[in-house]
Amino acid sequence: MRVSPCHTLAAGVVIAALGLAGPAAAALSASQLALVINDDEPNSVAVGALYRDARDIPEKNIVHVRIPKSPRQLTPEQFAPLRQQILDRLGPDIRAVLMVWTAPYAVGCNSITSALTLGYDAAQCAASCGPGKPSAYFAADQASPALAAMKISMLMPTGSLPLAKALIERGGTRYFRFPAASAYYLTTSDGLRSVRSRLFPPAGKVASHELTIKRLSADALEDAQDIMIYQTGMAKVDKLGTLRFLPGALADHLTSTGGDLLGDAQMSSLRWLEAGATASYGTVSEPCNHVQKFPHPTVLLKRYLSGDSAIEAYWKSVAWPAQGVFIGDPLAAPYAR
Repeated sequence: MRVSPCHTLAAGVVIAALGLAGPAAAALSASQLALVINDDEPNSVAVGALYRDARDIPEKNIVHVRIPKSPRQLTPEQFAPLRQQILDRLGPDIRAVLMVWTAPYAVGCNSITSALTLGYDAAQCAASCGPGKPSAYFAADQASPALAAMKISMLMPTGSLPLAKALIERGGTRYFRFPAASAYYLTTSDGLRSVRSRLFPPAGKVASHELTIKRLSADALEDAQDIMIYQTGMAKVDKLGTLRFLPGALADHLTSTGGDLLGDAQMSSLRWLEAGATASYGTVSEPCNHVQKFPHPTVLLKRYLSGDSAIEAYWKSVAWPAQGVFIGDPLAAPYAR
């Protein structure tokens, strides 16, 4: 990971985000989600059917496409007709899109989720380490017609049917009472990847949500059994096998290619889902360590505690999302009321 020039998020955003227990929001509903299935991939068809049945996705919200051989990356020219095919099938009530496959996850240097939602950004690929285009969805409190028109998107990985089944099960959990949970924020020995430390929320209790915010100086969390949020900065995160993530948990690590889901140069964001998290995020190409290209810890926490779904909270936490891929169950919303 290379060092970015100094760019900071607006101080007002950070200060506003500190009101963690904000008003409850109406989370994204199944009727507002489109499900995109790759008919050329058997696991996509199988997982798509599981998700449709588990969440009662209306049949009119199902979009079928064909992507032969499931390449990791599409060219902009290959992606353009696919994007148009998907957008043409979305009704006016659709606010979000779930693509049911692991690959493709990149379009050039863009993630496929940002390319679908925002359109392919060629300028970002001309300067991969340069600033990104601001997202109108970042830190948004209310869903306006303009924001709804963005059609935020996420991938649900299909490489393992047992993993997909487990992910769907924990993403559908709803709590009558909030569980005793913790949000963990780690400042590691990797200074380049710990640049988000200054954005971590203050340690303490959010009593209204039975949540404890814990800030640690460590390279890995070990033996924690109450995780709702885990954010850190490392190329590879150790000791995931010792942890217990609560249903609906969010987890991500700031590194260059966590979004290279099937790569092995650094830890793939898929490892978070395999460890028990319900949604995650990673960049598909070298972003440098601009904090704006990664989930803002305090904004993410605030939006999730306010009742947003996983896809809404994650999209609202990333200021420059062109290179970042969102993965997991979009409808997970443990704090929705």
